[in-house]
Amino acid sequence: MKRRHCAAAALIAVCALAMVSLPVQAWASPAPIPSAAAAPSARAGKSLAEVREEIDQLYREAGAATDAYNLAEEKVEKQTAELDELGRAIDEGRQKIARLKDQAGAQAREQYRNAGLPPGTQLALSSDPRLFLYGLNQMRQSQQASDAVLADMTRAQADLELYTEDAQVNWEKLEAGRLEQARAKKEINARIDEAKAIEAQLEEEERARLLELEKQAQAAAQSSWLSSGALHDINRAASPSGRTAVRFALAQIGKPYVWGAEGPGSYDCSGLTSQAWAAAKRPIPRTSQEQWARLPHIAVGDMRPGDLIIYHSDATHVGMYVGDGMVVHAPRPGRNVTLAGAGSMEILGVVRPDA
Repeated sequence: MKRRHCAAAALIAVCALAMVSLPVQAWASPAPIPSAAAAPSARAGKSLAEVREEIDQLYREAGAATDAYNLAEEKVEKQTAELDELGRAIDEGRQKIARLKDQAGAQAREQYRNAGLPPGTQLALSSDPRLFLYGLNQMRQSQQASDAVLADMTRAQADLELYTEDAQVNWEKLEAGRLEQARAKKEINARIDEAKAIEAQLEEEERARLLELEKQAQAAAQSSWLSSGALHDINRAASPSGRTAVRFALAQIGKPYVWGAEGPGSYDCSGLTSQAWAAAKRPIPRTSQEQWARLPHIAVGDMRPGDLIIYHSDATHVGMYVGDGMVVHAPRPGRNVTLAGAGSMEILGVVRPDA
């Protein structure tokens, strides 16, 4: 049995890698599974179909909260970096003010040693015409130097005050970001725990039928999507960077979904796609919502391997198209990175990182 499992896993990996470069046939839906929609569940007499919808909704809500967490995390990292930079600027400003104060003090001490008159002024009072002219020039230069020190000190103090104000604003933003992270984390855990609690109420046989229902619904949606002609060319050629991104994503198959994770041992949905394109030297936004908002949109019918399919009306899930009507994605907690039909979920649209 163990040997057959290993052979099956190896076959899946070989087939997945072949998608990057070889034309293959369109993904076909599996044979229909006997419907378990009417079977009663252990949860308040609901059908398994209703239980599945409830669980799916909870995981979608967890996905939305994960996007909020990831976005807050990005903001926190950005604000932390800006605070570090401001800290260095404030320190440099203080050092500059200290140097200018030393310079101004040296000028004041020099005047004190000369009865309150700088050397240039003393020369200006000389009866020798040449010394008098030299003294005037020295006096002018001394005054200019003093004015310059005073102006530099004024600017340095103004800059320091501005940096301090900016640091305070950034600190407040940082704290707000941390609070948003904490709120999102609490929301994620609450939704996941609720979904797990529902599943825990089911008998083992019911959980198996629930999984069959899920597969059946995905297969039906994929078959309907393919037959609609939404995809003009199922195996359009990928760009060179797209091929690199696809190879990276396919190599992660089997690794677990963990919310907030960006690899190398686990991923959430946008962690997988962002890291795949980072491997292709094309950095993209971290979250699925930001990927949808900031990357160029293309028609679904024109997508090619490497493009990202954004799912659900709130853009809370993303997968990478790999050809043959399939996507590689990190589905949800409790599941691993896997291949799925591109049309097996509600498609919002498609974006192209290397457009």
